[in-house]
Amino acid sequence: MYNKTILHTAAALLLLVATAPAMAQKKVEVKNMNFLSSNHCIYRISKPSNYLLLPVQEKAEMCNVKVVDNNNQVKSLNVRLAVNHIDYYVPLALKPYSGSKGLALDIHVNGTYRNDGDLPGFTCWKNMQLADSFDTTNREQYRPIYHHTPTWGWMNDPNGMFYKDGVWHLFFQHNPYGSQWENMTWGHSTSTDLVNWTFEGDPIEPDMWGTVFSGSAVVDHDGTAGFGKGAVVAMYTSAGENQTQSIAYSNDNGKTFTKYAANPVLTSNTPDFRDPHVFWNEDIKRWNMILAEGQHMNIYSSADLKDWKLESQFGAEYGNHGGVWECPDLMKMKVRGTDEYKWMLICNINPGGPFGGSATQYFVGQFDGHKFTCESAPEVTKWMDYGKDHYATVTFDNAPDGRHVAIAWMSNWQYANLVPTMQYRSANSVPRDLDLYEYEGQTYCGVTPSPELAAARPKKAVKTLSEACEMVVTLKGGATITLSNDKGEQVVLTYDEKSRTFAMDRTKSGLKDFSDEFAALTVAPVHGKLSQLRLFIDRCSIEVFASDGTMAMSNLVFPTKPYNRVTVKGKAKYVVYNLKK
Repeated sequence: MYNKTILHTAAALLLLVATAPAMAQKKVEVKNMNFLSSNHCIYRISKPSNYLLLPVQEKAEMCNVKVVDNNNQVKSLNVRLAVNHIDYYVPLALKPYSGSKGLALDIHVNGTYRNDGDLPGFTCWKNMQLADSFDTTNREQYRPIYHHTPTWGWMNDPNGMFYKDGVWHLFFQHNPYGSQWENMTWGHSTSTDLVNWTFEGDPIEPDMWGTVFSGSAVVDHDGTAGFGKGAVVAMYTSAGENQTQSIAYSNDNGKTFTKYAANPVLTSNTPDFRDPHVFWNEDIKRWNMILAEGQHMNIYSSADLKDWKLESQFGAEYGNHGGVWECPDLMKMKVRGTDEYKWMLICNINPGGPFGGSATQYFVGQFDGHKFTCESAPEVTKWMDYGKDHYATVTFDNAPDGRHVAIAWMSNWQYANLVPTMQYRSANSVPRDLDLYEYEGQTYCGVTPSPELAAARPKKAVKTLSEACEMVVTLKGGATITLSNDKGEQVVLTYDEKSRTFAMDRTKSGLKDFSDEFAALTVAPVHGKLSQLRLFIDRCSIEVFASDGTMAMSNLVFPTKPYNRVTVKGKAKYVVYNLKK
């Protein structure tokens, strides 16, 4: 079963969502409201159930909601409460306050509605609903089958990924109160095979220091931080008035976290100061951290994950600087076919990508635990993926067998808030194993679909395209492969052997009017000759890899009907592995 939504714990059950509640729900009367001004009201809950379902309208103004329990503020969130139309519901968990007799929501409405004088007429008040339980059945035609997605709500960067005791842990930037960016929290999903994912709840939530931006998590095998041997230690950006770095630890493999009492552990007066990526450096027997600061990276060291020393900076004159540098990673890898080891520094950038918006660049060189030295000329830019929808790429800590397994956010900031889904927004890429290879005097990053994807194939290949499949194409020279449907929508894939390029044209792929930036032709250089391609098609995305890992391209598509025809021009043959449930 792919993309599981069965939850393991009672805590996780408190955080589900549905367009319409399914069981034991009671409408709350408007008499529970106190309207104080044209943009301020109090909503009282006298007999709380497990959840209060909040009606959302995505085009409404933002509401700032404070949860007040016995006169104390216990939670705050931002949500677009419905004015005259309900797009969907999101849940506010009430069980932690079920014994309270003084539970209320203090609500401020932002924007122009404060001048309209019609706050009592908002449709949300009569449609807020108390519920003991509700359904999470998928309502979206574009929700992927074998890619990770949030069960509901918005998702962007993957965070805090680690492997422990046979389980892959994926944390992610999550908005539990809507399908657009807001309320940054760490959601948590787990998998034993990198294909089937189970949502585990939101274990790291905003606090006094701010919302919870991106970061990393490590398995502290020796207990260097003092939280116990084998503790999982997360380091993340607290995004308040300024961006600072905080830590939290878990002794139950990431199900729950305790925030360090002396947070934040690292501060700066720089506005863009975020996304710490921590790793144990066996060469120096210390922790290293790489962190994005504006348009360069800071490199730190520590013995205990609490006290950090700034060792050096990298990037002021290297690579692409078309946007802010974010979500770094740094790792040591062997070069294929040699006994040589080099280091690769990942730098995600937005904007500045090769086809507009977000993208992932990288640098190869040497690192001595203190300073990273890039082997390429400063003006050289190397892209990890040549599609428009590959960003915030980072790797799992503690991966088995020395692997470097990466996952990206499969979207682009140019249109991420606008894509045609509402129950959820955004998926992660398929997992990719990274390595290094040499070509024409340069060292490049190899990007290969993780072997768990091949293990998910059925025994028998077919020739029929499906909405969720892997397509393997064998090439003997240049070729054009067109994927199309009965509506005339198509994606055209072209390998030009003479110019040594591979291109994907999604200008006629389906829905695209939600953004002027979506229709695109993306082109990748080909290192050597392409002999085999692997295409991963999953309802709203197409990811293409050279089988030897020398080329990768990830693009979203939104066909109104699944592509069901394959047209080949040139010397190419293909088979299809159906990856549906």
